[in-house]
Amino acid sequence: MRKHRLASRTIATATVLTALFAAAGCAPGPSGTESASAPTSVSTDVANAGQVTLKLSDFWGGSEGEWIKSMITAFEKQYPNVTIERTQEDWGQLTSTLNLQLSDADGPDLATANNGWQSLGTLAKGNLVLNLDEYSKAYGWDSLIPSTIARQNEFTTDFKTIGSGSLFATPVARVSLIGIYYNVDKLTQLGIAPPTTLAEFEAAAQKAKDAGEIPIAYGSQDSPTAVLLGLQALYASADTINNFTYGDSSVTAAQAGLNEAAQTVKKWNDAGWFTPHHEGINYQDAVANFLDGKGVFRFEYTGSLGLTDKQQGTFKYIQLPQVTGTGTVGVGAAPAAMVIASKCKHPDVAAAFLNFLMSKDAAQASADNGLIPLLHDDVTIADSMATLKTEAAGAAQISASNGFVPYFDWTSPTMLDTLNQQMQMLYAGKTTPDELVAAVDKDRTTFLEQSK
Repeated sequence: MRKHRLASRTIATATVLTALFAAAGCAPGPSGTESASAPTSVSTDVANAGQVTLKLSDFWGGSEGEWIKSMITAFEKQYPNVTIERTQEDWGQLTSTLNLQLSDADGPDLATANNGWQSLGTLAKGNLVLNLDEYSKAYGWDSLIPSTIARQNEFTTDFKTIGSGSLFATPVARVSLIGIYYNVDKLTQLGIAPPTTLAEFEAAAQKAKDAGEIPIAYGSQDSPTAVLLGLQALYASADTINNFTYGDSSVTAAQAGLNEAAQTVKKWNDAGWFTPHHEGINYQDAVANFLDGKGVFRFEYTGSLGLTDKQQGTFKYIQLPQVTGTGTVGVGAAPAAMVIASKCKHPDVAAAFLNFLMSKDAAQASADNGLIPLLHDDVTIADSMATLKTEAAGAAQISASNGFVPYFDWTSPTMLDTLNQQMQMLYAGKTTPDELVAAVDKDRTTFLEQSK
């Protein structure tokens, strides 16, 4: 099993945005012209494309790296006329330099970008990546990709709006989520069934507290937001959260469930449900504490526990449904936005590879490597992968409700900093849930005004 990179990627986002925008020489907003590069005619015939070499740059290591290597091998076997030269880079390095790499004649033809204005939006507006609409029609991606996942890769071609318009990147047949892990032995010892609602979770947390356990393993020194965003998804509809994140100024953060989420976090903190002195515990130590049995539950990005094969089943995963109404909404995205460079000399072959990364075979390879599959329901997960089975069940709940929502820091280049600061101030008693929500609204409004 691999150590998941999503949490560290999210934290790192804020540190690379300034470099991204400075190097790109532009910020999101109207460019005055529709600069989006879009092929006027496409072909799906890879076998007759001649000898083709494509360069791929990605940030995947561990099991994710094994997955992409297996995908390259399988694609090259299917199409002996194609060679894919892969370069693995550090996430922060690749994301902060990708615009320069895609501008270079010797740069990659294919790459993993980050979603949101800070990366994909800048690349698309700078005409560095292809508009994929014609390939979407040719391969039927519009019926394959859930609309809430597709929105994560869409911009209007005047680059005033994110979350609608043209497709500039594709997901892969894998997904990452925010949900709740629990220690199976501890829950059994406490005589608690895995909770299926927020009310049951709170009852379980209180019972754990009464028994002398730490209900929720936590560290808020450098990565406090997973619990907030996990809760937010329980209080607001997918459409509302998506619309706020994608810049609909008629939707407020309170309407997007943030006020209720912040109130719940404060209530839990005041009740002593989090690890004592969590304000001084960093992310890595918080994960280690949970794995060492210091806590019954933990809100976390899927895969970030870094479980070994032997630890499969020691911890399991819960995706709670909406507090009111029906269905399940959850923070979830493919672990990268796959882009084709505008300068790519063989875009048809590159698009075929993106299509291959969304295939059933790619989803099955995801499961075989301990990663949560996406886009296909008929995937077999080995019984030995007990934790993965629960993670995949969570993804299936969200998918059935078309309930995927994006990471909230995609809202603006500074949103992650705002959330982190406000959470720390909330725990220190220096702000309130209402003030936290107001700060988020102000951050988003400022960004939208600057983008006009």
